[in-house]
Amino acid sequence: MPTRSLIIMAFFLLVTSLAQVQSTPKSTPNSTGDRASDRAYIRQSESDWAESVVTNDVSVLEHILADDFVGVEIDGSHYSKAEAIKIYRTQPSEFVFNHLIEIEIRFYGDTAVAQGSEGWKKKNGATGKYVWTDTWIRRNGKWQVVAAEDLVPPAAPTAKP
Repeated sequence: MPTRSLIIMAFFLLVTSLAQVQSTPKSTPNSTGDRASDRAYIRQSESDWAESVVTNDVSVLEHILADDFVGVEIDGSHYSKAEAIKIYRTQPSEFVFNHLIEIEIRFYGDTAVAQGSEGWKKKNGATGKYVWTDTWIRRNGKWQVVAAEDLVPPAAPTAKP
């Protein structure tokens, strides 16, 4: 799918989500009220996803990624749920560890935006950090990721003497 089409689709998803937020009654249970259980579920799922890159645990992806999921890799390429699962099944992991460092979750009706970071170490000894944004949608009572974007922040500049 061309990049322009993906941008238009993402914009449409955002506008639709914002329209849903405005039309969601404030008194609906778990819509804008107590979000503790939703927050805990998303946080644990994000942690499980981070850890799964070490073990290539396909069940994590099958559970939390929506069938219409689209992700953006650090190089700007796009991938689907099916492509992510295929990579887990066919390629060995290059990670020794990958741990969730921090996460902030904001709710907009049946949409949640999770932003966070992960610290990792690869088998070749390289270490680093991912910073990401994931968009979650609750459909039929189930939270799933519909969009994700990852990046590796540049190393902090070193001070000159």
